[in-house]
Amino acid sequence: MKSAVLIPGLALSALCASAFAQTMPPGFGPNPALPAPEKTLLPTVKVAKATPWPSGTRPVAAQGLAVAAYAGQLDHPRWLYVLPNGDVLAAETNRPPKNMEKPGGPVAKVKGKVMDQQKKKAGAGVPSANRITLLRGVGSNGQALSRSVFLDGLMSPFGMALVGNELFVANADAIVKFPYKEGDTRITAKATRVADLPSKLNHHWTKSLVASPDGSKLYVGVGSNSNVGENGMALEEGRAAIWEFDRATGKGRIFASGLRNPVGIAFHPESQALWTSVNERDELGNDLVPDYMTSVQDGGFYGWPYSYFGQTVDTRIKAPRPDLVAKAIVPDYALGSHTASLGLAFYDGNLMPQFKNGALVGQHGSWNRKPMSGYKVLFVPFAGGKPSGPPQDLVTGFLSQDEEKAFGRPVGVAVDKAGAILFADDVGNVVWRVTPVAAQ
Repeated sequence: MKSAVLIPGLALSALCASAFAQTMPPGFGPNPALPAPEKTLLPTVKVAKATPWPSGTRPVAAQGLAVAAYAGQLDHPRWLYVLPNGDVLAAETNRPPKNMEKPGGPVAKVKGKVMDQQKKKAGAGVPSANRITLLRGVGSNGQALSRSVFLDGLMSPFGMALVGNELFVANADAIVKFPYKEGDTRITAKATRVADLPSKLNHHWTKSLVASPDGSKLYVGVGSNSNVGENGMALEEGRAAIWEFDRATGKGRIFASGLRNPVGIAFHPESQALWTSVNERDELGNDLVPDYMTSVQDGGFYGWPYSYFGQTVDTRIKAPRPDLVAKAIVPDYALGSHTASLGLAFYDGNLMPQFKNGALVGQHGSWNRKPMSGYKVLFVPFAGGKPSGPPQDLVTGFLSQDEEKAFGRPVGVAVDKAGAILFADDVGNVVWRVTPVAAQ
């Protein structure tokens, strides 16, 4: 499932001119083909073994771009946030300890054990460092000039947002905040709890976080507690949703629902609309169901678990809800099946104007597909606040040629103060930095 290689010198207006008349790769774009589902007793499993980057190697950037290790030897870096002064925060984190036995019958328990083994193979079984590291400056070799432990003793931290002099962090169980002043390299103040977050079981544990453009609201992505509600919908209360919290009071409400695992969330720089990247359901075959990114409507319902891509009903659901299916919103743009499209950021820098206002997507890579998909950083051009063309490979080369080894897996993406693209690699334990070749 390869997409076209981006030619960095191509102007964004030229990319948009032919819009969707250009050929979309299978499973991508606003109208992906949805094949008939395939059902098996045990899911398709194809996992690449997490393997350190061989000496002297690195990911492969598109023509005209270069990639350098901004910071290495981190501990499972997952998410990034750039402070106004240019400092970069990297959340070194993983899932919290299990707080209850996974429900289900014998088949479900066998599946759970198999998946736990495969997660370890893929590099996801390491303990959480529970800290945020600050990276500062850029040396002539592209590396950070300094690093320091910025916050520690957290609870599987993920999303981060600075509003004024308050830094908000989304732990697995709650939004917390800390006092911050520009230039701080370490925060030792105790956390103030802002709002609790759904945290029972935590099938999906990450809690992404973004502040509204005016800073008055906080938006948090909360994933489901199952693949398709097989553990009972009682365990899904408040989950598979984006929550909106009042920053001043901590009062919250569900902003949008039916989003199986909304990980990346970001406001588009032109339209100011909220967008999210969503990991869709598994075990329906190699080409179902495409992950996607979409603008998010207040009060909108996006199908999970009852349907996908609008009104396509998932017949595995034991208690159908045709009333909800009837109002399910079709996502804006499919990102390929099982690609695990986690990171989402809009390019708002000036260093690489060909990417202006387009979407950067970190695809962590598949486990439920043969052949594999994802394992790359993508760019999707936008025009008028909407996707305007096929996806383009920015960074690849994370898998060995035989797909048996994964040297890295992209997660969170961000744009630094200079306009370079940053992305976290939680298998390679590196934050990588992408620039034009000339800037290297």
